[in-house]
Amino acid sequence: MLALDRDGPVALVTLDRPEKRNALSIELRFALAEALGALAADDSVRCAVLTGAGSAFCSGMDTTQFGGDAENRRRLVDSTAAAFGAVMSFPKPLLAAVNGPALAGGFALALECDLRVAAPSARFGFAELPRGIPPSYAAALAALPEPLARELCVTGRILDAEEARAVGLVTEVVSDGEVVPRALAIAAGVAERPLATLVEVKRRFLRGAELARGALRADEERTFRAALLGEEPGPAAQGEAGPRSPTPAGP
Repeated sequence: MLALDRDGPVALVTLDRPEKRNALSIELRFALAEALGALAADDSVRCAVLTGAGSAFCSGMDTTQFGGDAENRRRLVDSTAAAFGAVMSFPKPLLAAVNGPALAGGFALALECDLRVAAPSARFGFAELPRGIPPSYAAALAALPEPLARELCVTGRILDAEEARAVGLVTEVVSDGEVVPRALAIAAGVAERPLATLVEVKRRFLRGAELARGALRADEERTFRAALLGEEPGPAAQGEAGPRSPTPAGP
């Protein structure tokens, strides 16, 4: 359900459930976290590209796995924190080759990457909102202007590829068959820089994200855990500083 390919210092990570529009099952979320963890620790890798197999980038969480007993709900929480935490904390440049719709949790994955290249068929938005599930405002703020982030979180409106390019969400829109090759070409150029330089640049990205959105991410995770596991939200929900923590996204 996840493919990993290497071309020198560039790694291509492909969500590989095309029959499910690459919906993030528990197993796929753990696999994504494991793959990114291995790439983070491999000094021969300088840049990575994330994409989806088939006609979609990612349709979000696999909602067929929602609910169940306490153990299943715990795995939902743990796998979500692992996958999104691995993307948000990846210590090297991470590009998204958005080959089709990136919706709900798939939108959050794309937002947390450093750069995005899109196909004309790409669509972006919080499709979970009509089902009554609050989307991740912290993820929206990672790559969108604040007024647009608020609009998409409130309305659930879907952006097409050209509007995404116009607002700066994606750097380029290329033909459907070229989105992955183009992202890999950009990644190859990035990977020509010394690893130490890339790691320092990315450290600054991550530090800026923590300062700007760290408390919001932690608050969203507490709310997520409370909803699935019945845990108390904790003091940070009342405005006190809480521990730094990755934020899981909506479905």
